[in-house]
Amino acid sequence: MKSYDQLFIDGRWVAPGKRGSFETLDPSNEQVIANVAAATSEDIDLAVKAARRAFDEGPWPRMRGVERATVLRRIARGIRDRLSELAELEVRDNGKPLPEALWDLGDAAGCFEFYAGLAEQLDDHAETPIKLSDDRFSSIARKEPVGVAGAIIPWNFPMLMAAWKVAPALAAGCTMVLKPSELTPLTALELADIAAAADLPPGVLNVVTGLGKDAGAPLAEHPGIDKLAFTGSVPTGSRIMQAAARDIKNISLELGGKSPFIVFDDSDIDAAVEWIMFGIFWNQGEVCSATSRVLVQRGIYERLLDRLEEETRKITIGNGLEEGVLLGPIVSRAQYDKVREAVERGVSEGARLVTGGGRPAHLDRGYFMEPAIFADVPAESWIWNEEIFGPVVCIRPFDDEAQAVRSANDSRFGLAAAVMSRDTVRCERVARALRAGIVWINCSQPTFTEAPWGGYKQSGIGRELGEWGLNNYLETKQITRYESDQPWGWYIK
Repeated sequence: MKSYDQLFIDGRWVAPGKRGSFETLDPSNEQVIANVAAATSEDIDLAVKAARRAFDEGPWPRMRGVERATVLRRIARGIRDRLSELAELEVRDNGKPLPEALWDLGDAAGCFEFYAGLAEQLDDHAETPIKLSDDRFSSIARKEPVGVAGAIIPWNFPMLMAAWKVAPALAAGCTMVLKPSELTPLTALELADIAAAADLPPGVLNVVTGLGKDAGAPLAEHPGIDKLAFTGSVPTGSRIMQAAARDIKNISLELGGKSPFIVFDDSDIDAAVEWIMFGIFWNQGEVCSATSRVLVQRGIYERLLDRLEEETRKITIGNGLEEGVLLGPIVSRAQYDKVREAVERGVSEGARLVTGGGRPAHLDRGYFMEPAIFADVPAESWIWNEEIFGPVVCIRPFDDEAQAVRSANDSRFGLAAAVMSRDTVRCERVARALRAGIVWINCSQPTFTEAPWGGYKQSGIGRELGEWGLNNYLETKQITRYESDQPWGWYIK
């Protein structure tokens, strides 16, 4: 077992000040993978100070974008060179099937490559001339790195969520303190190792592992942080927003969702079933944008339910390292219990449990659950309105387009949504009517580094990915110059 008992601060591996540790488990067998360093507020302070020095005095923010791009591409190569090893580690730490982990790791490398390209573009586009109404003055708008960024990431896509924050921050010229989830900390520590091997200057990226109350909260509250980026639950996001308000920190929040999927009755049922399944059972349903709330037009409602039940029963459940497995374990005992309780609550609220929700008979260890389908779900029920974050799909019928859009938008969330129909004009019309930051037409969940990611309402603030992700880590400065050789004349007589 490899040791993960140190933190990465100021370019060095160091023991946490209080020598604490916590266990990370393999959710497929409930066995300990490693004892991981547990940071406290003292360690967070050291990491923030290291990032502060690296920003205020170090070379990274002062490098040309093309120089930063070289390092980002070396990080991408480091991920690709260790793809199999890192993917297996992610499976053991998170539980997801190996093909999905390989996909995620490839996307993480691609994210660093994409932001390397944007870093290069900053060399030519960091300054924009402004046309003023008074020709005695000239002015430019200048993009500059925001400073020291703190990032707190979730457990569902450990390396990929790190890349979504680290890559644009480094491309912009920021320095960063990264705090991964205590449930899945291992690949973030490996990322620190890869960054060091890529000759990232000391202090530019610091990785601190620990519990939320001991490490995450001190990071969110630290006065030395200029920018805070968080992905996770709405309650935690709310607490982080309150902490950031004390110092008026720049923040971006990517929070939860209860994303609707509208399926009209002219849709191909087999295609709809496949996208519904991918939209909720991929990554065990542990996806913030999962289309977990499905609205099916009444004309195909029962036929679609029958096909969906038939195909869902065929899903192979097991250890993510086993060939052919499509559904791995839920990430932890606590999350497993929450999902099981949600299933029980759905039954008690009057929804029809079509299939699933129990433990697979062939698996007596690990946090495994059969994927669950609920039909005829009451609109006022808890499972229809709240995020479950597991392989549980809730389905209701609708009669017409207006009703479908009303039902889809009747939510405090607004991260994602999907619509399926052979009528492309209707799809475009519905897509524009849906109150969500991401809308898919005739598909669910495809995600591209080039496109903006983020939600409306309680699903968050700001956008990640694409040029929008880079802008998260840039400030805009106005520089105005007096060009005339004549005195301004305010007090000179």
